[in-house]
Amino acid sequence: MTSQPDQARPDQARPDQARLGQAEFIALIAMLFATIALSIDAMLPAFPDITRTLTPDNPNRVQWVISSLFLGMGLATLFVGPLSDAYGRKPVLMACGAIYVLACVGCYFATSFEMLIAFRLIMGVGIAGPRTVSLALVRDLYMGREMARIMSFAMMIFMVVPAIAPLMGQAVIAVSNWHMIFLVYILFNGTAMLWLGLRQPETLPKPQRIPLAAPTLMAAARDLFSRKVILISIVIQGMVSASLVATISSIQLIFEKAFDRADSFPLWFALIACLAAGGSFLNSRVVMRAGMRKVVNVTFAVVLGITLVHLGLRLAFDLPDLLSFTLFIGWIVCLFGMMGLTMGNLNALAMEPVGHIAGFAASMIGALSTVLSVVLSAPIALAFDNTPVPLIAGAAALLAASLGLMRFAGPGRGQA
Repeated sequence: MTSQPDQARPDQARPDQARLGQAEFIALIAMLFATIALSIDAMLPAFPDITRTLTPDNPNRVQWVISSLFLGMGLATLFVGPLSDAYGRKPVLMACGAIYVLACVGCYFATSFEMLIAFRLIMGVGIAGPRTVSLALVRDLYMGREMARIMSFAMMIFMVVPAIAPLMGQAVIAVSNWHMIFLVYILFNGTAMLWLGLRQPETLPKPQRIPLAAPTLMAAARDLFSRKVILISIVIQGMVSASLVATISSIQLIFEKAFDRADSFPLWFALIACLAAGGSFLNSRVVMRAGMRKVVNVTFAVVLGITLVHLGLRLAFDLPDLLSFTLFIGWIVCLFGMMGLTMGNLNALAMEPVGHIAGFAASMIGALSTVLSVVLSAPIALAFDNTPVPLIAGAAALLAASLGLMRFAGPGRGQA
């Protein structure tokens, strides 16, 4: 197979295909992605109430409210991509939207912790569509650095959601209870599905669809997993996502137990998200000139250095409370900002050589990396000892491994 260098590529949209203007398309993709962020972050202020009402004897279990969503998303991602290759992007996205709504109804009526976790798992199945099929939809229209640029703009808008989601969750709880958050989810998802249904044309014409047949899927799998850059991207995405899952699972508890700032957590989280959105903006400005690999490598190196310094200071000194909190906020901003500078690029690197099986590829990449992230993040989150140290140490290990693996991706090689 021929090499696919990491260089600017022309727009690959089919000339006979109607499509949205770029600004509206980016906004729609951002809203679909935002369903994921909203489903995670709006629940964080509810942790104390959920713990008190559903799992008072084991407070650490509340972190499964986040992990179960990621697990459901990771498992379902295996299937939604091939389904979208066979039946089109829009029908699968709409079906996932319906599953999401039904799961939200189940969460709303949950009367036990086990029931809540079960329906959160199903919610994860529902957001597997936006997680995976949206990526395939972008790949239908763009590739290479242009795809990375589009993803950066979408992620920049998407990062606004974590800024407002905890505040929204806190506001809902203030006037009602945590169950009402799931009605907000239904309203948001319904708006996104209506926009998708009315405005976005199907991006995968029937002649280019891939039937759901075992030989076809096996051939696609052999094609996908023969490419070294894809295997490396999957593992790195899993490790980067693990640092994010562990952080989100622990951050509310860290604010409450380590810094005694539970009441102001939504405001601080909003500030963190707004500052971290600069990572996506920066990537949109530099990726076309520097290339995806260079941006990812430099970002990992810088954030790993900051993380090791942060960890060293905490282990070596008894830091004053204000300095300790300030350092933690700065580190979290860097960690979240790293997502905007790496994840879109890693996805674009992996998807670049497999546009002919975009749905299947997005499924496999998303499923394996998401499940890996849950497996790797669980020990870090459960190691919580009322301090940020286990989280910082775990993130340092994941970042070091990610930076090391990037060396094997090869400069500019898109295929095995």
